[in-house]
Amino acid sequence: MAFYVVNYTYRADADLDSVRPDHRRFLGSLVETGMLRASGPLVDVTPPAAVLIFEAESAAQVEETLADDPFKKVDFIAGAEITEWNPVLGVFAS
Repeated sequence: MAFYVVNYTYRADADLDSVRPDHRRFLGSLVETGMLRASGPLVDVTPPAAVLIFEAESAAQVEETLADDPFKKVDFIAGAEITEWNPVLGVFAS
């Protein structure tokens, strides 16, 4: 297993509040499985954005999982960059 950081960028015209409860339920279910280790919005950025930290077998697995995100299904995500991450210090380090 490896860690992956996802940088989400949302469409500037997206009504995030209208779908946020479903999005957070979806992410909560990923936390319960242990796959999603942390997530949250970036503060005071335009366009809106967020960071998600996954522990998964591959970037492809993360991408496949995020295909079910309610924000993705309503086309609110302008970009989702998935990058493998090697934490060497702190709570995510081995």
